[in-house]
Amino acid sequence: MSKETENEKEKGKSGSEQINKILFDARKIFITGEIDQDVARATCARLMAMDHVSHDPITIVISSPGGHVESGDMIHDMVKFIKSPVKMLGTGWVASAGALIYVAADRENRFATPNTRFLLHQPSGGVRGDATNIDIQAVQIVKMRARLNQIFADATGQKFEKIEADVDRDFWLGCEDAVSYGIVGKIVSSQDEVS
Repeated sequence: MSKETENEKEKGKSGSEQINKILFDARKIFITGEIDQDVARATCARLMAMDHVSHDPITIVISSPGGHVESGDMIHDMVKFIKSPVKMLGTGWVASAGALIYVAADRENRFATPNTRFLLHQPSGGVRGDATNIDIQAVQIVKMRARLNQIFADATGQKFEKIEADVDRDFWLGCEDAVSYGIVGKIVSSQDEVS
């Protein structure tokens, strides 16, 4: 590797570290892309570290197609676990496990930029193995669906049965509809509005 390439890598690394420090000091966390155990670990570590430093509000900016439900659960539960109030800012799309994370904040702390889309749907899984294990996995998926439906019912104020019917298939909402449904607290166009 040439000296020039090494210098470029070092500059990129130090630039990334500088951005991470600025975001930490500003108490902002970005969750983008697929939700997996690495994203969950990094997000929860940042939440715990920021909460340790002070109990000032933390803002999570989220744009995600979703991902692993249990990784979403980990972040959802940590948002509720720490003492610092957490504000959510949805942008782009907030789907599936991303929506699960988003509704962890109190409704008055849920913000979205005007073009954000939201997706709720029932969990799916690739069930494989022998008949007994397939039965076990199917039961677990049904339990997970009921648990998630209850979380969304509690977070939105909708009846459990309505959530259950709506998420039977992919349930997309634009920002205005997400406000009416109880997912979004406020649509915002500038950082000053996330107060």
